[in-house]
Amino acid sequence: MGDKIVVGLDIGSTKVCAVAGRVVRNNKDQETLEVLGVGETPLADGVTKGSVVNVNNTVSAIRRAVAEASNQSNLNIHLVNVSFSGAHVLSVKSSGSITRSSSGDEIQVEDIDHLLSDMYRTSIPADKEIIHVLPMDFVVDGETNVNQPVGRNGVKLGADFQLITAQANAARNVRKCIMRNNLQQETMMLSPLASGLAVLTDEEKDAGVALVDIGGGTTELAIYYRGVLRHVAVFPWAGNSLTADIQSGCKIMPDQAEQLKKRFGNADPSEYNINEVVAVPGLSNRKPKDVLLKNVAVIIEDRLREIAALVQAEVIRAGYEGKLLAGIVLTGGTALVPGVEHIFSRVTGTEAKVGYPEHLEPNGRADLVGDPAYATAVGLVWAGYKTIDNRISFISDPARAAYIEEQTPAPVRPPYHNPVLSGRDKPLEKEPPKKEKGGFLSWLKEALQPIRGSETDPY
Repeated sequence: MGDKIVVGLDIGSTKVCAVAGRVVRNNKDQETLEVLGVGETPLADGVTKGSVVNVNNTVSAIRRAVAEASNQSNLNIHLVNVSFSGAHVLSVKSSGSITRSSSGDEIQVEDIDHLLSDMYRTSIPADKEIIHVLPMDFVVDGETNVNQPVGRNGVKLGADFQLITAQANAARNVRKCIMRNNLQQETMMLSPLASGLAVLTDEEKDAGVALVDIGGGTTELAIYYRGVLRHVAVFPWAGNSLTADIQSGCKIMPDQAEQLKKRFGNADPSEYNINEVVAVPGLSNRKPKDVLLKNVAVIIEDRLREIAALVQAEVIRAGYEGKLLAGIVLTGGTALVPGVEHIFSRVTGTEAKVGYPEHLEPNGRADLVGDPAYATAVGLVWAGYKTIDNRISFISDPARAAYIEEQTPAPVRPPYHNPVLSGRDKPLEKEPPKKEKGGFLSWLKEALQPIRGSETDPY
Protein backbone atom coordinates (compact mmCIF):
# COMPACT_ATOMS: atom_id res chain seq x y z
CA MET A 1 0.00 0.00 0.00
CA GLY A 2 2.87 2.38 0.79
CA ASP A 3 4.02 2.31 -2.87
CA LYS A 4 0.76 3.56 -4.35
CA ILE A 5 0.73 7.33 -4.82
CA VAL A 6 -2.53 9.17 -5.49
CA VAL A 7 -3.02 12.71 -6.78
CA GLY A 8 -6.12 14.74 -5.92
CA LEU A 9 -7.03 17.69 -8.15
CA ASP A 10 -9.59 20.09 -6.69
CA ILE A 11 -10.95 22.52 -9.30
CA GLY A 12 -12.60 25.20 -7.16
CA SER A 13 -14.18 28.58 -7.87
CA THR A 14 -11.23 30.54 -6.42
CA LYS A 15 -8.29 28.11 -6.72
CA VAL A 16 -7.04 24.92 -8.32
CA CYS A 17 -5.21 22.68 -5.87
CA ALA A 18 -3.24 19.50 -6.58
CA VAL A 19 -2.14 17.25 -3.71
CA ALA A 20 0.05 14.16 -4.16
CA GLY A 21 0.16 11.69 -1.28
CA ARG A 22 0.29 8.11 -0.13
CA VAL A 23 -1.13 6.20 2.82
CA VAL A 24 1.38 4.85 5.33
CA ARG A 25 0.98 2.96 8.60
CA ASN A 26 2.35 4.78 11.62
CA ASN A 27 3.79 3.27 14.82
CA LYS A 28 0.32 2.74 16.31
CA ASP A 29 -0.66 0.79 13.16
CA GLN A 30 -3.03 3.59 12.10
CA GLU A 31 -3.32 4.64 8.49
CA THR A 32 -2.09 8.19 7.93
CA LEU A 33 -1.71 10.22 4.77
CA GLU A 34 1.79 11.34 3.86
CA VAL A 35 1.57 14.51 1.76
CA LEU A 36 4.34 14.44 -0.86
CA GLY A 37 3.56 17.54 -2.89
CA VAL A 38 1.13 20.45 -3.01
CA GLY A 39 0.45 22.81 -5.89
CA GLU A 40 -1.99 25.69 -5.74
CA THR A 41 -2.96 28.31 -8.32
CA PRO A 42 -5.46 31.14 -7.81
CA LEU A 43 -8.30 31.03 -10.35
CA ALA A 44 -10.00 34.39 -10.83
CA ASP A 45 -11.93 33.74 -14.04
CA GLY A 46 -12.36 30.10 -14.99
CA VAL A 47 -14.89 28.56 -12.64
CA THR A 48 -18.18 30.22 -11.70
CA LYS A 49 -20.48 28.81 -9.00
CA GLY A 50 -18.48 25.59 -9.10
CA SER A 51 -18.75 25.06 -12.90
CA VAL A 52 -15.92 25.41 -15.41
CA VAL A 53 -16.92 28.31 -17.68
CA ASN A 54 -13.55 29.31 -19.18
CA VAL A 55 -11.74 26.17 -20.30
CA ASN A 56 -8.49 27.92 -21.33
CA ASN A 57 -8.02 29.70 -17.97
CA THR A 58 -8.84 26.51 -16.05
CA VAL A 59 -6.48 24.41 -18.21
CA SER A 60 -3.53 26.74 -17.49
CA ALA A 61 -4.37 26.91 -13.74
CA ILE A 62 -4.43 23.08 -13.61
CA ARG A 63 -1.11 22.93 -15.50
CA ARG A 64 0.61 25.22 -12.97
CA ALA A 65 -0.84 23.48 -9.90
CA VAL A 66 0.05 19.99 -11.17
CA ALA A 67 3.57 21.12 -12.18
CA GLU A 68 4.17 22.51 -8.66
CA ALA A 69 2.92 19.30 -6.97
CA SER A 70 4.99 17.28 -9.44
CA ASN A 71 8.20 19.22 -8.68
CA GLN A 72 7.75 18.97 -4.91
CA SER A 73 7.03 15.24 -4.94
CA ASN A 74 9.51 14.45 -7.73
CA LEU A 75 6.73 12.59 -9.57
CA ASN A 76 5.62 12.45 -13.16
CA ILE A 77 1.88 12.99 -12.62
CA HIS A 78 -0.50 11.60 -15.23
CA LEU A 79 -3.40 10.06 -13.26
CA VAL A 80 -5.65 12.20 -11.02
CA ASN A 81 -8.81 12.04 -8.94
CA VAL A 82 -10.70 15.20 -9.84
CA SER A 83 -13.42 17.13 -7.99
CA PHE A 84 -16.68 18.23 -9.51
CA SER A 85 -19.34 20.69 -8.38
CA GLY A 86 -21.85 23.25 -9.58
CA ALA A 87 -25.11 24.88 -8.55
CA HIS A 88 -26.87 22.63 -11.13
CA VAL A 89 -25.99 19.42 -9.24
CA LEU A 90 -29.12 17.57 -8.05
CA SER A 91 -29.79 14.54 -5.91
CA VAL A 92 -32.62 12.47 -7.41
CA LYS A 93 -34.13 9.53 -5.55
CA SER A 94 -34.83 6.45 -7.69
CA SER A 95 -35.21 2.72 -7.33
CA GLY A 96 -34.27 -0.22 -9.52
CA SER A 97 -34.05 -4.01 -9.45
CA ILE A 98 -32.71 -7.01 -11.33
CA THR A 99 -33.86 -10.63 -11.46
CA ARG A 100 -31.01 -13.04 -10.96
CA SER A 101 -30.79 -16.16 -13.11
CA SER A 102 -29.47 -18.50 -10.41
CA SER A 103 -31.72 -18.35 -7.37
CA GLY A 104 -29.83 -21.09 -5.50
CA ASP A 105 -26.56 -19.12 -5.25
CA GLU A 106 -25.95 -16.32 -2.82
CA ILE A 107 -25.94 -12.76 -4.08
CA GLN A 108 -22.45 -11.72 -5.25
CA VAL A 109 -20.71 -8.34 -5.63
CA GLU A 110 -21.13 -8.83 -9.41
CA ASP A 111 -24.92 -8.74 -8.96
CA ILE A 112 -24.67 -5.34 -7.26
CA ASP A 113 -22.35 -4.15 -10.07
CA HIS A 114 -24.96 -5.30 -12.61
CA LEU A 115 -27.70 -3.38 -10.77
CA LEU A 116 -25.54 -0.24 -10.55
CA SER A 117 -24.63 -0.39 -14.25
CA ASP A 118 -28.34 -0.58 -15.10
CA MET A 119 -29.02 2.51 -12.96
CA TYR A 120 -26.38 4.52 -14.87
CA ARG A 121 -28.54 3.88 -17.96
CA THR A 122 -31.59 5.49 -16.29
CA SER A 123 -33.40 7.79 -18.70
CA ILE A 124 -32.79 11.45 -17.84
CA PRO A 125 -32.98 14.68 -19.92
CA ALA A 126 -30.39 14.87 -22.72
CA ASP A 127 -28.63 17.90 -21.20
CA LYS A 128 -28.04 16.06 -17.90
CA GLU A 129 -25.55 13.39 -16.89
CA ILE A 130 -25.56 10.90 -14.01
CA ILE A 131 -22.32 11.49 -12.08
CA HIS A 132 -22.84 9.02 -9.21
CA VAL A 133 -25.27 6.18 -8.47
CA LEU A 134 -25.23 5.56 -4.72
CA PRO A 135 -27.39 2.89 -3.06
CA MET A 136 -29.17 3.63 0.21
CA ASP A 137 -31.11 0.52 1.29
CA PHE A 138 -31.34 -2.78 -0.62
CA VAL A 139 -34.36 -5.03 -1.13
CA VAL A 140 -33.98 -8.82 -1.47
CA ASP A 141 -37.09 -10.78 -2.53
CA GLY A 142 -39.41 -8.23 -0.94
CA GLU A 143 -37.42 -7.85 2.29
CA THR A 144 -36.72 -4.14 2.68
CA ASN A 145 -34.03 -2.12 4.53
CA VAL A 146 -31.30 -4.68 3.82
CA ASN A 147 -27.96 -3.00 4.47
CA GLN A 148 -25.67 -5.64 2.88
CA PRO A 149 -27.26 -8.08 0.39
CA VAL A 150 -24.05 -9.96 -0.52
CA GLY A 151 -24.21 -13.50 0.89
CA ARG A 152 -28.01 -13.64 1.06
CA ASN A 153 -30.15 -15.94 -1.04
CA GLY A 154 -32.65 -14.29 -3.33
CA VAL A 155 -33.92 -14.02 -6.89
CA LYS A 156 -34.87 -10.36 -7.02
CA LEU A 157 -32.30 -7.76 -5.95
CA GLY A 158 -33.31 -4.13 -5.77
CA ALA A 159 -32.36 -0.90 -4.02
CA ASP A 160 -33.35 2.69 -3.37
CA PHE A 161 -30.73 4.88 -4.99
CA GLN A 162 -29.52 8.41 -4.95
CA LEU A 163 -28.72 9.51 -8.50
CA ILE A 164 -26.47 12.55 -8.46
CA THR A 165 -26.97 14.41 -11.73
CA ALA A 166 -25.30 17.44 -13.27
CA GLN A 167 -25.33 19.42 -16.50
CA ALA A 168 -23.65 17.24 -19.12
CA ASN A 169 -21.83 20.24 -20.57
CA ALA A 170 -20.27 21.11 -17.18
CA ALA A 171 -19.02 17.53 -16.71
CA ARG A 172 -17.67 17.57 -20.27
CA ASN A 173 -15.74 20.78 -19.56
CA VAL A 174 -14.02 19.20 -16.55
CA ARG A 175 -12.97 16.19 -18.67
CA LYS A 176 -11.80 18.54 -21.41
CA CYS A 177 -9.55 20.43 -18.94
CA ILE A 178 -8.04 17.14 -17.73
CA MET A 179 -7.46 15.81 -21.25
CA ARG A 180 -5.83 19.04 -22.48
CA ASN A 181 -3.23 18.72 -19.73
CA ASN A 182 -2.41 15.19 -20.94
CA LEU A 183 -3.79 13.87 -17.66
CA GLN A 184 -6.02 10.87 -17.16
CA GLN A 185 -8.96 10.92 -14.77
CA GLU A 186 -9.24 7.93 -12.45
CA THR A 187 -12.34 9.13 -10.60
CA MET A 188 -14.49 12.23 -10.89
CA MET A 189 -16.04 12.84 -7.49
CA LEU A 190 -18.55 15.37 -6.23
CA SER A 191 -16.64 17.79 -3.95
CA PRO A 192 -18.59 17.27 -0.69
CA LEU A 193 -18.15 13.49 -0.96
CA ALA A 194 -14.38 13.98 -1.22
CA SER A 195 -14.40 16.47 1.68
CA GLY A 196 -16.31 13.92 3.76
CA LEU A 197 -13.51 11.37 3.23
CA ALA A 198 -11.05 13.86 4.72
CA VAL A 199 -12.98 15.27 7.70
CA LEU A 200 -15.75 12.84 8.77
CA THR A 201 -15.39 9.76 10.98
CA ASP A 202 -17.36 6.52 10.57
CA GLU A 203 -19.00 7.19 13.96
CA GLU A 204 -20.31 10.56 12.74
CA LYS A 205 -21.72 8.99 9.57
CA ASP A 206 -23.45 6.29 11.61
CA ALA A 207 -24.93 8.75 14.11
CA GLY A 208 -26.13 11.09 11.36
CA VAL A 209 -24.21 14.15 10.23
CA ALA A 210 -24.58 17.05 7.79
CA LEU A 211 -21.32 18.00 6.10
CA VAL A 212 -21.48 21.63 4.93
CA ASP A 213 -18.61 22.58 2.61
CA ILE A 214 -18.58 26.38 2.18
CA GLY A 215 -16.16 27.11 -0.64
CA GLY A 216 -15.67 30.19 -2.80
CA GLY A 217 -18.52 29.82 -5.30
CA THR A 218 -20.82 27.18 -3.80
CA THR A 219 -21.97 25.75 -0.48
CA GLU A 220 -22.39 21.98 -0.64
CA LEU A 221 -24.40 19.81 1.71
CA ALA A 222 -24.02 16.04 2.16
CA ILE A 223 -26.20 14.22 4.70
CA TYR A 224 -25.06 10.86 6.10
CA TYR A 225 -27.30 8.66 8.24
CA ARG A 226 -26.70 5.11 9.47
CA GLY A 227 -23.36 5.13 7.69
CA VAL A 228 -24.81 5.84 4.23
CA LEU A 229 -24.95 9.02 2.14
CA ARG A 230 -28.64 9.99 1.99
CA HIS A 231 -28.86 13.42 0.39
CA VAL A 232 -26.79 16.00 -1.52
CA ALA A 233 -27.53 19.63 -2.38
CA VAL A 234 -25.49 22.54 -3.79
CA PHE A 235 -26.28 26.24 -3.18
CA PRO A 236 -24.81 29.05 -5.33
CA TRP A 237 -23.87 31.26 -2.33
CA ALA A 238 -20.59 30.97 -0.43
CA GLY A 239 -17.34 32.86 0.24
CA ASN A 240 -17.60 35.00 -2.90
CA SER A 241 -21.05 36.15 -1.76
CA LEU A 242 -19.51 37.42 1.51
CA THR A 243 -16.89 39.34 -0.49
CA ALA A 244 -19.54 40.85 -2.81
CA ASP A 245 -21.65 41.92 0.20
CA ILE A 246 -18.64 43.59 1.86
CA GLN A 247 -17.76 45.33 -1.41
CA SER A 248 -21.23 46.80 -1.91
CA GLY A 249 -21.87 47.48 1.80
CA CYS A 250 -18.54 49.29 2.37
CA LYS A 251 -18.29 50.73 -1.18
CA ILE A 252 -14.77 49.45 -1.83
CA MET A 253 -13.04 47.49 -4.61
CA PRO A 254 -13.55 43.68 -4.85
CA ASP A 255 -9.91 42.79 -4.04
CA GLN A 256 -10.01 45.12 -1.02
CA ALA A 257 -13.21 43.43 0.17
CA GLU A 258 -11.49 40.03 -0.15
CA GLN A 259 -8.47 41.27 1.86
CA LEU A 260 -10.76 42.69 4.57
CA LYS A 261 -12.65 39.39 4.80
CA LYS A 262 -9.48 37.32 5.08
CA ARG A 263 -7.60 39.55 7.54
CA PHE A 264 -10.35 40.99 9.73
CA GLY A 265 -13.45 38.93 8.87
CA ASN A 266 -15.47 37.76 11.85
CA ALA A 267 -19.02 36.44 12.09
CA ASP A 268 -19.48 37.97 15.57
CA PRO A 269 -19.92 41.78 15.52
CA SER A 270 -19.49 41.95 19.34
CA GLU A 271 -15.79 41.13 18.81
CA TYR A 272 -15.20 44.71 17.60
CA ASN A 273 -15.68 48.07 19.28
CA ILE A 274 -17.88 50.62 17.56
CA ASN A 275 -14.85 52.81 16.68
CA GLU A 276 -12.42 50.16 15.34
CA VAL A 277 -11.60 51.07 11.76
CA VAL A 278 -9.28 49.98 8.96
CA ALA A 279 -8.06 52.48 6.37
CA VAL A 280 -8.59 51.09 2.88
CA PRO A 281 -6.42 52.73 0.16
CA GLY A 282 -8.42 54.98 -2.18
CA LEU A 283 -8.23 55.01 -5.95
CA SER A 284 -5.35 57.01 -7.46
CA ASN A 285 -5.08 60.52 -5.94
CA ARG A 286 -8.00 59.88 -3.61
CA LYS A 287 -7.96 59.75 0.17
CA PRO A 288 -8.01 56.37 1.97
CA LYS A 289 -11.44 55.23 3.12
CA ASP A 290 -12.12 54.27 6.73
CA VAL A 291 -14.15 51.05 7.12
CA LEU A 292 -15.73 50.09 10.45
CA LEU A 293 -14.80 46.50 11.32
CA LYS A 294 -18.08 46.09 13.21
CA ASN A 295 -19.94 46.80 9.96
CA VAL A 296 -17.88 44.16 8.13
CA ALA A 297 -18.76 41.63 10.85
CA VAL A 298 -22.49 42.50 10.61
CA ILE A 299 -22.39 41.94 6.83
CA ILE A 300 -20.60 38.58 7.21
CA GLU A 301 -22.98 37.49 9.98
CA ASP A 302 -26.05 38.29 7.86
CA ARG A 303 -24.86 36.33 4.83
CA LEU A 304 -23.74 33.31 6.87
CA ARG A 305 -27.11 33.32 8.63
CA GLU A 306 -28.82 33.10 5.23
CA ILE A 307 -26.58 30.18 4.18
CA ALA A 308 -27.26 28.39 7.49
CA ALA A 309 -31.02 28.89 6.99
CA LEU A 310 -30.78 27.39 3.48
CA VAL A 311 -28.94 24.36 4.90
CA GLN A 312 -31.53 23.92 7.65
CA ALA A 313 -34.43 24.14 5.16
CA GLU A 314 -32.74 21.47 3.00
CA VAL A 315 -32.17 19.15 6.00
CA ILE A 316 -35.89 19.48 6.84
CA ARG A 317 -36.90 18.94 3.19
CA ALA A 318 -34.75 15.77 3.05
CA GLY A 319 -36.49 14.46 6.18
CA TYR A 320 -33.53 14.45 8.59
CA GLU A 321 -34.50 17.18 11.04
CA GLY A 322 -33.74 16.02 14.58
CA LYS A 323 -32.03 12.82 13.33
CA LEU A 324 -28.47 14.09 12.95
CA LEU A 325 -26.93 13.21 16.31
CA ALA A 326 -23.43 14.23 15.18
CA GLY A 327 -24.75 17.65 14.14
CA ILE A 328 -23.12 19.76 11.44
CA VAL A 329 -19.48 19.64 10.33
CA LEU A 330 -18.37 22.79 8.50
CA THR A 331 -15.47 22.74 6.07
CA GLY A 332 -14.20 24.65 3.02
CA GLY A 333 -12.30 27.96 3.06
CA THR A 334 -15.17 30.01 4.52
CA ALA A 335 -15.32 27.68 7.56
CA LEU A 336 -12.16 29.55 8.68
CA VAL A 337 -14.20 32.71 9.41
CA PRO A 338 -14.17 33.03 13.23
CA GLY A 339 -17.61 32.48 14.78
CA VAL A 340 -19.11 30.57 11.84
CA GLU A 341 -19.95 27.50 13.96
CA HIS A 342 -21.90 29.65 16.47
CA ILE A 343 -24.07 31.04 13.67
CA PHE A 344 -24.87 27.55 12.33
CA SER A 345 -25.61 26.26 15.84
CA ARG A 346 -27.98 29.18 16.53
CA VAL A 347 -29.82 29.05 13.19
CA THR A 348 -30.17 25.25 12.93
CA GLY A 349 -30.52 24.40 16.62
CA THR A 350 -27.89 21.69 16.01
CA GLU A 351 -24.35 21.47 17.32
CA ALA A 352 -21.85 22.64 14.69
CA LYS A 353 -18.07 22.34 14.53
CA VAL A 354 -15.33 23.05 11.99
CA GLY A 355 -13.89 19.94 10.31
CA TYR A 356 -10.16 19.75 9.52
CA PRO A 357 -8.40 17.13 7.36
CA GLU A 358 -7.11 14.62 9.90
CA HIS A 359 -4.74 11.60 10.02
CA LEU A 360 -1.99 13.46 8.17
CA GLU A 361 1.59 12.30 8.64
CA PRO A 362 3.36 15.28 10.29
CA ASN A 363 5.53 17.25 7.86
CA GLY A 364 5.66 20.78 6.45
CA ARG A 365 3.31 20.01 3.58
CA ALA A 366 0.76 18.41 5.91
CA ASP A 367 0.68 21.71 7.84
CA LEU A 368 -0.07 23.49 4.57
CA VAL A 369 -3.12 21.33 3.71
CA GLY A 370 -4.32 20.80 7.28
CA ASP A 371 -7.02 23.48 7.13
CA PRO A 372 -10.64 23.25 5.90
CA ALA A 373 -9.88 24.98 2.57
CA TYR A 374 -7.99 21.83 1.47
CA ALA A 375 -10.54 19.25 2.64
CA THR A 376 -11.67 18.40 -0.91
CA ALA A 377 -8.13 18.04 -2.32
CA VAL A 378 -7.01 15.85 0.61
CA GLY A 379 -10.24 13.81 0.37
CA LEU A 380 -9.53 13.13 -3.31
CA VAL A 381 -6.21 11.54 -2.29
CA TRP A 382 -8.00 9.43 0.35
CA ALA A 383 -10.42 8.35 -2.43
CA GLY A 384 -7.57 6.26 -3.84
CA TYR A 385 -7.52 4.17 -0.64
CA LYS A 386 -11.03 4.16 0.81
CA THR A 387 -14.51 4.32 -0.62
CA ILE A 388 -17.63 6.32 0.13
CA ASP A 389 -19.60 3.08 0.32
CA ASN A 390 -17.80 -0.26 0.78
CA ARG A 391 -20.81 -2.18 -0.59
CA ILE A 392 -20.15 -1.02 -4.15
CA SER A 393 -17.04 -1.37 -6.33
CA PHE A 394 -17.37 1.86 -8.38
CA ILE A 395 -18.88 5.30 -7.79
CA SER A 396 -18.76 6.65 -11.33
CA ASP A 397 -19.91 5.12 -14.59
CA PRO A 398 -17.26 2.61 -15.74
CA ALA A 399 -18.65 2.72 -19.28
CA ARG A 400 -18.13 6.46 -19.66
CA ALA A 401 -14.79 7.08 -21.36
CA ALA A 402 -12.75 10.19 -20.74
CA TYR A 403 -13.45 13.17 -22.96
CA ILE A 404 -12.24 12.62 -26.52
CA GLU A 405 -11.64 15.87 -28.37
CA GLU A 406 -12.81 15.87 -31.96
CA GLN A 407 -10.08 17.23 -34.22
CA THR A 408 -11.67 19.69 -36.62
CA PRO A 409 -9.46 20.38 -39.64
CA ALA A 410 -8.46 24.03 -40.07
CA PRO A 411 -10.24 25.66 -43.02
CA VAL A 412 -8.04 25.81 -46.17
CA ARG A 413 -7.80 29.39 -47.40
CA PRO A 414 -6.89 30.16 -51.03
CA PRO A 415 -3.55 31.99 -51.42
CA TYR A 416 -3.89 35.79 -51.40
CA HIS A 417 -3.27 37.55 -54.75
CA ASN A 418 -2.82 41.29 -54.83
CA PRO A 419 -5.12 42.52 -57.63
CA VAL A 420 -3.29 44.36 -60.43
CA LEU A 421 -5.37 47.25 -61.69
CA SER A 422 -5.38 47.98 -65.42
CA GLY A 423 -6.52 51.33 -66.78
CA ARG A 424 -10.08 50.20 -67.35
CA ASP A 425 -10.35 48.44 -63.94
CA LYS A 426 -12.03 50.53 -61.30
CA PRO A 427 -10.38 50.70 -57.87
CA LEU A 428 -11.95 48.19 -55.51
CA GLU A 429 -14.62 49.86 -53.43
CA LYS A 430 -15.84 48.69 -50.07
CA GLU A 431 -19.31 47.24 -50.13
CA PRO A 432 -21.83 49.34 -48.23
CA PRO A 433 -22.42 47.85 -44.78
CA LYS A 434 -25.32 45.43 -44.67
CA LYS A 435 -28.28 46.52 -42.63
CA GLU A 436 -28.82 44.54 -39.46
CA LYS A 437 -32.12 42.82 -39.37
CA GLY A 438 -34.61 43.61 -36.63
CA GLY A 439 -33.74 43.98 -32.98
CA PHE A 440 -34.37 46.89 -30.64
CA LEU A 441 -30.98 48.55 -31.26
CA SER A 442 -31.38 48.71 -35.05
CA TRP A 443 -34.88 50.10 -34.59
CA LEU A 444 -33.47 52.76 -32.29
CA LYS A 445 -30.73 53.68 -34.81
CA GLU A 446 -33.31 54.19 -37.55
CA ALA A 447 -35.56 56.18 -35.27
CA LEU A 448 -32.66 58.52 -34.39
CA GLN A 449 -31.57 59.02 -38.04
CA PRO A 450 -33.51 62.28 -38.70
CA ILE A 451 -32.30 63.79 -35.43
CA ARG A 452 -28.63 63.02 -36.23
CA GLY A 453 -29.02 64.77 -39.64
CA SER A 454 -30.05 68.11 -38.13
CA GLU A 455 -27.65 71.06 -37.98
CA THR A 456 -27.68 71.17 -34.19
CA ASP A 457 -26.57 67.54 -33.97
CA PRO A 458 -23.17 67.38 -32.20
CA TYR A 459 -22.13 64.07 -33.85
